[in-house]
Order: sequence, then C-alpha cells, then structure tokens
Amino acid sequence: MHVHSVTVCQDRVDVVVRIDDDERMRTAGDDEAVRRVFDLLPGLKRHVCDNVEGLTFAEEITDTEVPHLFEHVVIELMARSGSPRGLKGETQWDFSRDGHGVFRVSFEYDDDLVCLGAIKTADSVMAHILDGTAPPDIDLETARLRGLRSRMPQVAGALTRG
Repeated sequence: MHVHSVTVCQDRVDVVVRIDDDERMRTAGDDEAVRRVFDLLPGLKRHVCDNVEGLTFAEEITDTEVPHLFEHVVIELMARSGSPRGLKGETQWDFSRDGHGVFRVSFEYDDDLVCLGAIKTADSVMAHILDGTAPPDIDLETARLRGLRSRMPQVAGALTRG
C-alpha cells in the first residue's frame, strides 16, 4: 500500500492510496495480519463499521480492503492521541475513474496535525500488520501525536506575536 497524496480540507483529510499487488488488496486469508492488528491496537475490536451486512469491524477485518483497515488504524491512532472516538472515516473506490487499486480514504478530524501524524504513523503500523516488520512503539507514537495537539496554542501565539 502506498500513500499517493494527502489533502487537508476544512472538515476532513483526504488520502489517495494505491495497491499494486492484487493479492494484497484484501485481508482475506491473512490470519497473521488480523492477529497482529489486534495485538498492536486492541481498541479496533470496539470499532463500529457502516456496512451492508451489519458486521462489526472485528468481524469485517477478516475480509476487507486493506485501505479500509488503514482507515480504522488512523482513526484508532487519533483516538489514542486524544481525539473523540466518534470521529469517522470513509473508504471509497472507483477503479474505472481512478485506476485499478486506487482508493480514496477520508478522515474527520478535531486537529489536522494529529490526523496527519496518525496517517504517517499508520504507514509503519500497516507495514507491521501486512509484512510482519518490527512493530512501532504505539505508546511512544501516540504520546508524540498528543504532543502535536498540545503545541498548537503555543504555535498560534507565536504567529500572532510575530
């Protein structure tokens, strides 16, 4: 999975991701990836998912699009960093419009810097989940993201004084 672009909008952050390998487009049959997800981010078991079948995310994760998993990882990282758990994400695709393997993932946010940091952190989380690379230190990463949140008033004050 490759993050192709990130756009910060007034009410959301839009990310375009591309998957080049058809065999890696879905989580189906990758029990190790599912195990690694919940070992690293157990809070994902509580995620709600809006789908036709009425499945929880914990049920859907066994066969879902990898960018959909990325969506939930980013939302969970944001929540662990102090964002409201009610923030939503959405994963869409239109291969005839954008090309095969291109997905559009959108995130609501309460702090754009935290959202952008969570997207960056999610890249290493996804490498661990999908490829078994060394897991990132989630506590350290979420502390770093919380630090972004607490620096905003300082940055705004510095800008108005300058």
